[in-house]
Amino acid sequence: MTSTLPPPPAPLSNLLKSPDDLSNLSAVKADLQRRKATIDTHLKSSLTDQLATTTAGMTLLQTSTRTVQSIKEEMQKIDRLCAEAQGMIRDFPEINRMSVLQRNFTAVEGMRGQVGGFGRKLGEVVGLLEEDEEGLEEQVNLLLVHEGLSELREVRDEALEQVHGSAGVGGGGNGAEGGVELIENLVVNAESGSTLGEYFRRLEEVVAWFDEHLSFVFGSLIGLVQAGNNGLIVRTGLVVEEEEGRDKRVVALREAKKEFGSEMGKRFQSMRVSQREVRGYKDKMLEAIRATASAQFEDVRAAFDEDPDRLEKSCRWFFNDLNTVKLGLVDLLPRKWKIFRSYTRIYHGLMHAFLLERLDDPNLTPAHMLAILNWVPKYHEKVSRLGVNVETLTPHIISNREPELVREYRALVMKAVEEWMARMARSDHHSFISRSESSLDQDGDGFLHTKSLGDMWTMLREQLAVAQASGRADVVEAVVDAMVRALKVRVKMWEGMVDAEFKKIEVQAGVVANPNEIEGLSAYQDWLVAIANDQITNIDDDPAAEIPATSFLTRFKADFETLVSPSYPLTIAPELEVLTNSYIDLASHCMQLFASLLFATDFRSIIRVGFFTAQWYSAGAAGGSGAMKQITTTFDDYLAGENNVSQVLHPSLREILVEEFSDALLVAYLSAPLKSMQASSGRTLPGAGSTKETAIRFRRQDPFTDLIRQDILSVFAFFQNYPQTFQLVKDKWRAVNAFESLLSAPKDAVVDAFVALKQGYWDVHLAWVEAVLRCRDDFERAMLSSVKGKAAGVEVERGMETVLGRVR
Repeated sequence: MTSTLPPPPAPLSNLLKSPDDLSNLSAVKADLQRRKATIDTHLKSSLTDQLATTTAGMTLLQTSTRTVQSIKEEMQKIDRLCAEAQGMIRDFPEINRMSVLQRNFTAVEGMRGQVGGFGRKLGEVVGLLEEDEEGLEEQVNLLLVHEGLSELREVRDEALEQVHGSAGVGGGGNGAEGGVELIENLVVNAESGSTLGEYFRRLEEVVAWFDEHLSFVFGSLIGLVQAGNNGLIVRTGLVVEEEEGRDKRVVALREAKKEFGSEMGKRFQSMRVSQREVRGYKDKMLEAIRATASAQFEDVRAAFDEDPDRLEKSCRWFFNDLNTVKLGLVDLLPRKWKIFRSYTRIYHGLMHAFLLERLDDPNLTPAHMLAILNWVPKYHEKVSRLGVNVETLTPHIISNREPELVREYRALVMKAVEEWMARMARSDHHSFISRSESSLDQDGDGFLHTKSLGDMWTMLREQLAVAQASGRADVVEAVVDAMVRALKVRVKMWEGMVDAEFKKIEVQAGVVANPNEIEGLSAYQDWLVAIANDQITNIDDDPAAEIPATSFLTRFKADFETLVSPSYPLTIAPELEVLTNSYIDLASHCMQLFASLLFATDFRSIIRVGFFTAQWYSAGAAGGSGAMKQITTTFDDYLAGENNVSQVLHPSLREILVEEFSDALLVAYLSAPLKSMQASSGRTLPGAGSTKETAIRFRRQDPFTDLIRQDILSVFAFFQNYPQTFQLVKDKWRAVNAFESLLSAPKDAVVDAFVALKQGYWDVHLAWVEAVLRCRDDFERAMLSSVKGKAAGVEVERGMETVLGRVR
């Protein structure tokens, strides 16, 4: 029914926009009432039509029910009349028995004739098969062989069925049993005396031979089409189609017997079918197609494992086969089979299984995973060219795992980076601990480096190329993040290794008398230089040089910046800055350890008795600088001697090493009072010596102020040879002035001297201040108490660590 509903009214807000529209309120109300009346009428009419339709349907259903019941009653009458008729006939059981016996003898006579010619017919079939054996790619007798075998199978099936009393040649009783015995006697081979089963055994062998011929065709369909042997394919199709129809009848009969039960099943015995089992030639054909394609996937698997880039080339046969089926095979086989769809489904399933098997391989490499990811769109494109709707292919070629695979691919590349770095770390640790000869490299300028430096950056470039191959900026960005994290971890690794080894050497230095007896000391110094050189090489750019130099980190940035999103360089910039600073910090730390190493080994005995002790006063009285001169002379040997460290140290680090020498000397100089106090209290540090050797006392009548000034002049005389660092050295050594003021200040001015010291060196430790005060010959506890009381109230501006912060 065509709808006559009026269009919906405009919203009330549109009808009443202003106070003047209230004058139209009655018209609006009338229009709404008219629309409501129209809708009510339409609904009433529709309800009437629907009610009439429902009533007619119920009436028809009742009529059908009565008709079915009537048919059921008539069938029951017929069944009752049949039963009554048997009772009305006199001697019906005897008559029925004789009728069954007669039918059995008739069947036996017919079977005897068929069995009698069985051997001859089988021989004829064997001759045809032998002819086809000589030309399997032709098999001109295929239809004749199939027809002959079908007839012989029918004879066998009927004979065996009669023997076992399972088919409808008789009803049972003594007459049936006699017929069975007669059949068994008639079909026994008189010459060989074989039983019925043995008589037909030869047929099974010939059938198996025929199946082998068919299997050859099933597995060679593509090749036969390409060779133009269309006749054999057509003949094969006719054979399989015939067998498929017989299989359907067998299945239908089985289902009918199963559905209607045993009583009704007996009535189906009158339905004769020529075969008693499902032969499944159609399924065998599809399975052979699957097996042939699966065998070709073995070659694909081998080629893919060897080289993932060969995946597309090794799968050419896949699409060539499907194209051959579409253009040549479809017209040769029954159209109802839809053979191209079957081939596509089978081939697609094999491709899906192959790809998932490779993806689930625990040894899958990023290159292989990437090859599969790139293969998916190519596969869909090639299948589409064959006229296949990709949306109809199930399951998805890799089960819709692209997002997961991208994450896995990214994780694989990141894992590869981590594993590479871990292997390098283990190798570096072993080389560092063993410190064997030739464990370090020298570049063209003669600077020492670790052997893994170049290999590490080469590996990072290679893994970056692997990430680039994904064609996804997010993958590259995640991998770069992982690389930066790995580089930071590597810096911490080096720092931990050099610190741990320094502590071992420091402990040994406190035990042995001669520093030369410390095992691996010289090699450790070489490693400190090499590690520091590595850090500077990572970040040192010199575009103004005659041969412009570009650091590893700069080249790394240039490599990935073209592969990531425009915003990523800004995002990663803070992390790269942190990494750069960590390189600088580690290089400086190695130089600091190098300098500290001298004081823990070479200068150990000098420091013990050389500052502020009786020997110090004696050397000063003689007009020399004693310990300070020995130390600066050793510095000069390291920095400018015949085999100086500058020859193997990166130029950017030489000034840092000079500064660290100065700092180490200054810390050792200022630490002397603290070590003296620790020795006096029984807390002697490794290498500190005895109390007698380290006892320090600043007497008012001694010229210690002049001797301190003399030490400073000796220091400046040496470091002024390095003008780029000299000013910084002078600034740091001003701490000695504060130290001297704390020593020479009158008792009532000690607190003021401390306040001035604290304001200049905010991180000075009270323990050191106490040690200095206790070295004064006029020390009193009230003096120390006043300083400690004042320390809590001194306001200082915190900043970077000062040299006095390292004196502890």
